[in-house]
Amino acid sequence: MKFLCVDCDRQMTFEERRLPGDGTLAAAFRCPQCGRVVAMLTNPMETQLVASLGVQIGGRTIPAQPLEMVRGMVAGGKEDAFDDGKRETGNVTWSADAQERLARVPGFVRGMVKKIYTDYAKERGIAEVTTAVMDAARAELGLEGM
Repeated sequence: MKFLCVDCDRQMTFEERRLPGDGTLAAAFRCPQCGRVVAMLTNPMETQLVASLGVQIGGRTIPAQPLEMVRGMVAGGKEDAFDDGKRETGNVTWSADAQERLARVPGFVRGMVKKIYTDYAKERGIAEVTTAVMDAARAELGLEGM
């Protein structure tokens, strides 16, 4: 993704990146010709998704490695890619059917999906995530189309 200045029709250059600490990410880009600045702000889920895919916002701090794109694609996702380590799962367990359904979710977002359902259950005092709980969460959280 590149940002272009509409007035100058020039590619904007990366200026700064901020991680406010609330899970969001802010990045600023400046037009090298007219100085116009644009900012991009991502919500926590977008930030985690981008990080789990290995996308670097704002350029590199190290040189490109041989076959790094291929390595990234072959490596696949991590189960705990969206686990920030700050939240524990508590006493929420998963039924066999729910685990089977979760296993069909693509690996690169499986951690985020599991976290959504686990948090939903914890917030409502539900001890076990079942397929019925997953269906209720999807309906209540507006995730039916996903």
